[in-house]
Amino acid sequence: MKKLFITDLDHTFLQSSQSVSQFSQEVWNEKANHALLSVATARSYSKTVQFLKNLQLNVPLILLDGAMVADPEKKLIDLNILNKEIGDAIIEESHKFDISPYVISLKNHKTLDESFYIPPKLNYYQERLIKDSYIDDKRLEYVQKISGEKDTLKLVYMGEESVLRPLAEHLAKVFGNNIEIKLAPENYMQCYFLTILHPLSDKAHALEKVLEYLNVDANDTTVFGDGLNDIGMFKLAGNAVAVNNALEAVKKEANVVLEESNDEDAVAKYLHRTIKSVG
Repeated sequence: MKKLFITDLDHTFLQSSQSVSQFSQEVWNEKANHALLSVATARSYSKTVQFLKNLQLNVPLILLDGAMVADPEKKLIDLNILNKEIGDAIIEESHKFDISPYVISLKNHKTLDESFYIPPKLNYYQERLIKDSYIDDKRLEYVQKISGEKDTLKLVYMGEESVLRPLAEHLAKVFGNNIEIKLAPENYMQCYFLTILHPLSDKAHALEKVLEYLNVDANDTTVFGDGLNDIGMFKLAGNAVAVNNALEAVKKEANVVLEESNDEDAVAKYLHRTIKSVG
C-alpha cells in the first residue's frame, strides 16, 4: 500500500510568487509514481488545478478549507455548503461592523464551476486582492447587494484584526455550532482573513473522507502546512510536517519542523528525501 502525502498550497508548497518551482514540479511528478500525493487548500477547484496544471494528479483534492473534496476528474466526493438563509443572516450581522464579504458559491455540481460575488463596497485589502490576484478571473461577479447563495461554499472577509476579531466573536455568539469560523493572519497581504463555512468544512473532516475513499490509514499519512487551518489535519495524520515559515502555533503541533521555507522548496525536498523509488 502506497503512503499518502497531502500538502497545503499557499505558504507551504507554493512559493511566495504563488507558483510551483521547476524543482518542486519535477520531484512531485517523479514521486507520484511511488506514493499518493495531493493537496489540502483554501483555494477553489479551478484555482488549484491552475496552479498544479503541470503536476501529476491522481488523488482526491481537499478544497475550500475542506468544504469540498473532489478528484482531478471533477467527481465530487464530499460537499458541505451553507444555504441561502444562513448566508443572508451572517451578512446582515456583519453589516453592523460596516463590512461585507466575498461570497463564493458552487455554480455547477458537474463542472465544479464557482461564482465569486463581489460586494459593492470594498475596503483596501479587498480591492488589492482583486487587483493583484483576480483581475482577469472569469468567476467574478460584481453585485449591487451582496447576499447568501443557494450553494454557498464560504463567506470571506478581509481586513484589520481589530475589525475582524470582534466580528468573529459576534458571529460565534449568534450562530454557535451552525457555522465554522476561521480567523487567521494573511502574510501576503499583511491583514487578516475571516472565513465562514459549513460546520463540517474543515481540513481534518475532509482528510477523513479522503482516507476512507482511498482506504488508507491515518498513520500512513503525512501532511504539510503552515497555517491555523492545517492544525486539524496535523492532529489526525500520523506525521505532521511544518515548513520553516509556519506560524509558531502550527510548529508546536508538528512532528517535524523543516529547515526550509516554502520559497526553498521545503515540501519537495522532504518528498525527495522521504519517498523511496521502487524498482
